[in-house]
Amino acid sequence: MSWVYRRLLRPVLFAQDSEQIHNRTLDRLAWAACHPWACRAAGRFFSAPELPVDLWGLHFPNPVGLAAGMDKQAAAVPVWEALGFGFCELGGVTWHSQPGNAQPRMFRVPEDRALINRMGFNNGGAPALAEKLAGWRKAGRWPRHPVGINLGKSKVTELRDAAADYAASFRALWAQADFFVVNVSSPNTPNLRTLQDKSALDEILAALQEVNCEMTKSASRGVSRKPVLVKVAPDLSFPALDEILTLTGPREIAGLVATNTTITRPGPDRTGKRRLYEETGGLSGAPLAARSTEVIRHLYRQSGGRLPIIGVGGIFNAADAWEKITAGASLLQVYTGMVYEGPGITRALVAGLRSRLAAHGCARLSEAVGGA
Repeated sequence: MSWVYRRLLRPVLFAQDSEQIHNRTLDRLAWAACHPWACRAAGRFFSAPELPVDLWGLHFPNPVGLAAGMDKQAAAVPVWEALGFGFCELGGVTWHSQPGNAQPRMFRVPEDRALINRMGFNNGGAPALAEKLAGWRKAGRWPRHPVGINLGKSKVTELRDAAADYAASFRALWAQADFFVVNVSSPNTPNLRTLQDKSALDEILAALQEVNCEMTKSASRGVSRKPVLVKVAPDLSFPALDEILTLTGPREIAGLVATNTTITRPGPDRTGKRRLYEETGGLSGAPLAARSTEVIRHLYRQSGGRLPIIGVGGIFNAADAWEKITAGASLLQVYTGMVYEGPGITRALVAGLRSRLAAHGCARLSEAVGGA
């Protein structure tokens, strides 16, 4: 199936504007999501084998998830399970609706299996996302895998008011998701990455955990607090990452997502690629793989393996996935890999991980985490 996609479908798709084909594809997936028979049919082709992971009181059928950015407004929630994903992360979503940055704002570098985007958190706002998610639940179309939400800061919100902005989105969406990811590492909202500074991030996390306690107390008996994770940039120095780790206990960070896109670029190359690499925005895909793995390995070692990490960045095949797991990732996410490898990537990754576990005599994925 991946061969068919790469040889026959991808050339047709890549002949079109990157954002336009993304939107058209998502429209078709949204249509499928509304038709149970279409999801069942997709499942017969793309469902992944079982490779369960249990974290934060949640059960993940397999460790491969959909990264944030693909389905920002929950247009196709039921489809991601049908495509074999063990979880999905929706968003990024902001409190205020916003159009994002001017187009064009998404670019491919096919020779390097890379994407560059400067989308700028284009989304309909947290209240609209909450309504959409409630609609999927009411329709009985909620997936069996965990659903996370990526929270960003509204562009119109001043940095000094960032904590309140994140908290407003969190409050609106608290009942609609299983876990949340604080995104302070996107390069596409002005000055957002300054919120990775320890004091600024501490303020945001304090506000979120206050809402977390309040909402848990008012919820039905037996409902637990929602896990809050932090997504970090690959461009942070190791000392800066260590500063974030110091907040793990005081602000009850449940885990880290490593990493977001990078603002760095590969070295000099052919003129065509050099022109693309001059586009501003975050770079994802194969050029990010090595740095992402370095960050995962550092965070795993510095935390003593006690803080779960979701590894993302340059995962295209089972070897890439295994490298992230053995560096210290407990779960994985893909975005650019699916753009280049097609919807069969999840099944291939999970099958490949199962084979590697068997070859290393591991009964569970957790036995391989951080084993490199």
